Amino acid sequence: MTTYDLVTMGRVGVDLYPQQHDVPLEVVKTFERYLGGNAANVSVAAARHGLRVALISRVGNDAFGRFVRSELLRLGVDTEYVTAVDDPTPTPLTFCEIYRPDHFPTVFYRYPTAPDLMIEPDTVPIDVVQQARAFWTTGTGLCQEPSRAAHHAAWDARARQRWTILDLDYHQPFWPSPAAAAEQLRLALPKVTAVVGTVEECTILTGRMDVRAAAEALMETGLELVVVKRGHLGLLALSGEGLLELGAYPSGVVSGLGSSEAFGGALVHGLLSGWDLRRMLTFASIAGAIVASRLEASTAMPTSDEVDRLLDDVGVQDEFS
Repeated sequence: MTTYDLVTMGRVGVDLYPQQHDVPLEVVKTFERYLGGNAANVSVAAARHGLRVALISRVGNDAFGRFVRSELLRLGVDTEYVTAVDDPTPTPLTFCEIYRPDHFPTVFYRYPTAPDLMIEPDTVPIDVVQQARAFWTTGTGLCQEPSRAAHHAAWDARARQRWTILDLDYHQPFWPSPAAAAEQLRLALPKVTAVVGTVEECTILTGRMDVRAAAEALMETGLELVVVKRGHLGLLALSGEGLLELGAYPSGVVSGLGSSEAFGGALVHGLLSGWDLRRMLTFASIAGAIVASRLEASTAMPTSDEVDRLLDDVGVQDEFS
């Protein structure tokens, strides 16, 4: 059995990006198709840094499901644990609009459910999850059964092993209410060791409006690392090393979609490399900025060499030598 650097679990699908920008979907004429979904994109992002990665998820028994599996393989992700559902539930589609610099509304076609929410607890490859050096999960996986039970089965098997990471990944259409999301996410906190989320997500989860107060409340649950992404303001992180605040790297934003997952894959690379907090988060932030400067997401994920070159360009690489 292969031992993976990273195993991810959760949301996959197909992203349809408009080729006409600054216009609503109803007048868009052409789209380009890409692999999408938080877990899929983080998997690809991590693989681009040379990590051995496997994804646990499900797709429809359809052409888009076959596309997802083939793209994952092409981009370096093991798909042994990406299975097709037996019923007609289709592979999810996500459409977006692009209004630069900072407005990228999305429309999810995942109703009444999506295959990645149909992962059964008894189909989770427990040995694979236990032996992975890092395990990445998303809050979306908790919005419905049987995926919710499958995630808890995986977390219980790892027994809060380092690094067991939860990306809060809150999307309002997937939940009956923010309170329902917060309730399920709080049940997950004692089973993970790191949390990554936006200011909005951390506020929903903790009820704290102040970013630092929200991060401190999360750390009090026994986490090793909390990263709060603040958009154009950068990020705030808490760990055993203390508090770190980083400003955002200025980039020419083409699309904000995918930068978060680029950040996640690079974050895992830094964690497994044993980097200190500043080096790891600077590297991850640059990775996210690179993807923000490109149209697509999965196929835009940078290699470590690309990130290092940009670190050289901005004059911070010498700090980490």
